[in-house]
Amino acid sequence: MIDKLEYTNKHELIFLDQTLLPLKEKYLKTKSYKDVAEAIQKLRIRGAPLIGIAAAYGVVMGVHHYDTDNRKNFDIHFYKVTETLRTSRPTAKNLFYALDRMVKVFEENIEKDFVEIEDLLLREADAIFDEDAEMCKRIGVNGSELIGEKMTILTHCNAGELATGGIGTALGIIYTARDQGKDIFVYADETRPLLQGSRLTAYELAENEIDFDIIIDSMAANLMKDGIIDCVIVGADRIASNGDVVNKVGSYSLAVNCAFHKIPFYVAAPGSTIDFDIAEGKDIEIEERSPEEITKVYGEKITSQDFSVLNPAFDLVPHELVTAIITEYKVHYPPYNFGGLKHMFQSYIQTQRADDNENDN
Repeated sequence: MIDKLEYTNKHELIFLDQTLLPLKEKYLKTKSYKDVAEAIQKLRIRGAPLIGIAAAYGVVMGVHHYDTDNRKNFDIHFYKVTETLRTSRPTAKNLFYALDRMVKVFEENIEKDFVEIEDLLLREADAIFDEDAEMCKRIGVNGSELIGEKMTILTHCNAGELATGGIGTALGIIYTARDQGKDIFVYADETRPLLQGSRLTAYELAENEIDFDIIIDSMAANLMKDGIIDCVIVGADRIASNGDVVNKVGSYSLAVNCAFHKIPFYVAAPGSTIDFDIAEGKDIEIEERSPEEITKVYGEKITSQDFSVLNPAFDLVPHELVTAIITEYKVHYPPYNFGGLKHMFQSYIQTQRADDNENDN
């Protein structure tokens, strides 16, 4: 397992700077929640589930390193911390899911002393981390049922260990299938403009000894035409109640090509990625990122002047193009109605947490 993030007993967060991979493995250390927010915004910490985990620990640090005896100031500071982290990136549901849980713990224990509140917040952050690792494992098992004994799989961006608290979502399915003895070959889209596929997914696949080739994003359709691809598996940053999926830009093109070539398009994500309060994907805010991600490569300008740039980080895959959505609970098929399943997911998580607490005792 790749060590991507750790909260220490010195109340600091150590995390792997993913912008430097695969050429350099550098761990950064901070005691500042503002540094965590910046790391999320700058993609040093990335992947929807891992963003949520990091933000939860950012809240703990923000509380621990604030010195006051005044209850009102303590309350004001807490909400300043959560708001700073909340505005680091707008699209990934897991960020808001984790912060909402931290706020709930704070508000339910508002009358307790500051040290006890901090301890409860740390317990919640640890629980979010542990639950995500378990969810990844279960997604891997559920998704592996869709994988045949010998398959060639195409994936986009990075939805593996580097993006989650565990083995990953899309890549977690691949790792699980391989561990079951299945013969898996992977094509990894490079994933422009920041190359999460060629930098991060390829790095992971090599670490896990999975056979793969890196391809440019625009090559995927040709491989499908030639009958080489058996299925596509991607992760998700947010899923609407009707099954619309927002994922790394380029996912929609893959889904359209899969539909044309009659190839399954699978989405793997934990229940924490589902936004039960959003009916359709059109209501999900799509993050627009800096033009320099396109006009520069590793700091070197590749355009002759300041051209106008459109750089959305994600695109929307309509639910009609999604063959199945694989969660820790089960494999979901159309028609999707996650709005009606909100209670099921909440009960599942509560049961899982109760089992974990019982095992701890």
